[in-house]
Amino acid sequence: MSYPKPDRRSWAEPWKIKMVEPIRMTKLAEREKFIAEAGYNTFLLRSEDVYIDLLTDSGTNAMSDRQWAGMMLGDEAYAGSANFYNLWEAVTKYYGYKYLVPTHQGRAAEHILSQIMIHPGDIIPGNMYFTTTRLHQELAGGAFVDVIIDEAHDPANPHPFKGNVDLAKLQRVIHEAGPGKIPYVCIAGTVNMAGGQPQSMANMRAVRELCRQHKIHVVLDATRAVENAYFIQQREPGYANKKLAEILKEYCSLTDTCTMSAKKDALVNIGGWLATNDQGLYEEARNLVVVYEGLHTYGGLAGRDMEAMARGIAESVEDDHMRARIGQVQYLGEHLIDWGIPIVKPIGGHAVFLDAKAFYPQIPQAQFPAEALTCNLYIDSGVRTMERGVVSAGRDAKTGEEHFPKLELVRITIPRRVYTQAHMDVVAESVLEVYEHREQARGLKMVYEPKYLRFFQARFEPA
Repeated sequence: MSYPKPDRRSWAEPWKIKMVEPIRMTKLAEREKFIAEAGYNTFLLRSEDVYIDLLTDSGTNAMSDRQWAGMMLGDEAYAGSANFYNLWEAVTKYYGYKYLVPTHQGRAAEHILSQIMIHPGDIIPGNMYFTTTRLHQELAGGAFVDVIIDEAHDPANPHPFKGNVDLAKLQRVIHEAGPGKIPYVCIAGTVNMAGGQPQSMANMRAVRELCRQHKIHVVLDATRAVENAYFIQQREPGYANKKLAEILKEYCSLTDTCTMSAKKDALVNIGGWLATNDQGLYEEARNLVVVYEGLHTYGGLAGRDMEAMARGIAESVEDDHMRARIGQVQYLGEHLIDWGIPIVKPIGGHAVFLDAKAFYPQIPQAQFPAEALTCNLYIDSGVRTMERGVVSAGRDAKTGEEHFPKLELVRITIPRRVYTQAHMDVVAESVLEVYEHREQARGLKMVYEPKYLRFFQARFEPA
C-alpha cells in the first residue's frame, strides 16, 4: 500500500536532551492569588509559580555540553584570564571588531558607551528605542530620536525589513541638530520593540555611507545580530547561499562599535561586551570598566562565564541552530495567525508579539491593555509573558508625560533550546482561550511607579 508524500518534510531540533528540569502546573485559584500578590506584574511572579516561562530570552537559554565543559576550564585569575583571550578571539573571528571590553551584561556596555560618548544636549538617532538603551542615553544628557521606517509602527504591515532606518528621517535629524551634536547613530539588529523585526544589509550599508559623509559613529546593538543575519539570508537577494557567520561579519563591518548582551544570541546565562574598532574609545572604555564592572580582563564576569560565552558565540552562528531557533518562533506564530489572532507580522526572530490594541479594543491604552493581557494569559495557563507597550515606554524625561507608543504589544519570548514544540502548542491554545473571552477583559491602573524602567517593578490593580 502506498501513501501520499507530505508537502514538506518535518524538521527537528539539532540537539538531544540529556538533562531535564521539572516544572509544575498550578491551579487556577493559585494563579489568581499569585498574580494579585505580584501587583499584576509578571516580572514580580516567583519563577516556581510559572509553568512555561516566556518572559524573556535574556539569560534563559540552555547551554550545550561543550559550554558546560568549558565552564570547568575557568581561569579565575583576577588579571589576564586565559578565558578573556579566548573570548576576544571569538568576538574578533565572528563579529570582526578589533578591541573588546567584557561586561556583566549588555546594559553595562550601554552605560559605559553613553558615559564616554554622550554630552548634555546631544541627539542619538536610532531605529526605535530600547528601554535600557534610551535610559542610559538620557542619564548621560542625551535625547533619543526615532528614525525607523513608518511601517515598523504598523503591526499588520508585511514589510520584510521593518527594522530599516528611514534615511530621509535620519538626514533631517542630522541637518537640524548638526553632525557635531550627534555622537553616534544607534542601530539594533532585529528591533525588539518593533516585534523582533530585522534590518536589511542594504539599509545598513546606506546608513553607514550617510554617517561616513557626516563623520558620525555607527553603534550596533548586536544582541540579536545573528538572528538579523538569518533574516538577511532568508529574505535579501544575494545572500541565500551565504553562511550566517559570513553575513554576520559583513553586517558588523558596516559599524564602528557594538554593545552586546550575550545572554541572547551567544547562548549564555550572563555576560556581555563592548567591542570597537576605535582605539581611542577602547582605551577610555577599558579604563571606565574598572570603575563600574571590574578589571578590563574580566569585566564583572568569572573566567568560566567568559569561556561559556566564547563557545556560545561559535555555536550561535551555526546555520542549523538558528534555523531551528527561529523555526520554533515561526511555528508558534503561524498557529496564532491560522486562528485569526492579531500578532505583529512578519513573525519576528526571538518572539511572537500579540497586538494588544486589536486583542482588547475596549481597553484604552491609558489602562494598559498589554499588561492586562499578560496577566490573563498567566491566569489561564501559567504561561508568563511580557508587556511591551505604554508601561515599557515610560514617561518623557523632561515633561513627565506618558509616552503612548503606536505599538501596544505582549511579547511571547522563546528561550533558546529550552522548550519543545509541545510547549508551544500549550502556549498557542492558551492564547486562543484568552482571545475567545476577550470581550470580558478589563484594564488596570498603576498604583506604584518606580522612577526608572518602571515595567520591571510597577504594581497594578484592576481598573
